[in-house]
Amino acid sequence: MSGKPVLIFAVDDSEHSFYALEWTLDHYFASLSTSPFKLVIIHAKSNAYAACAVGMAGPGRIDVLTLLETDIKRGAYKVIEKAKELCKSKGLKDVSCEVNEGDARNVICDAVDKYHASLLVMGSHGYGAFKRAVLGSVSDYCSHHANCSVMIVKNDTKPKQ
Repeated sequence: MSGKPVLIFAVDDSEHSFYALEWTLDHYFASLSTSPFKLVIIHAKSNAYAACAVGMAGPGRIDVLTLLETDIKRGAYKVIEKAKELCKSKGLKDVSCEVNEGDARNVICDAVDKYHASLLVMGSHGYGAFKRAVLGSVSDYCSHHANCSVMIVKNDTKPKQ
């Protein structure tokens, strides 16, 4: 790691997340020589789907779990590759990326602690207050529990059709 403070960007596979990553790159890494941060991109690989399949029994169960896990891993690494490509397209080559398994809230807050991050940035799905209160929200949780400043970037543009 360089001597610069660490900015952690928490990425998922949503359009909102990649909008926020592009916004972050444009605003904090536009001038690579004077960028105030070292960028670390974190993606949480959920194991929730595999946990749902634990109750399955009978022939083929192991095959299903193996296929499910392989698919989840493939999806996680596609997210990271897409993030790396976006960074590369903006001229940023010095970026660290991690895929960690677990609940996104814990993975992100643990990464903040691990890297002693100064800033955590993440996208917002733009849910209203009712959905956030009822369904929970990774960004809401991290904004209250991460041991650093948190910036949530919301995409106010209309989704691509």
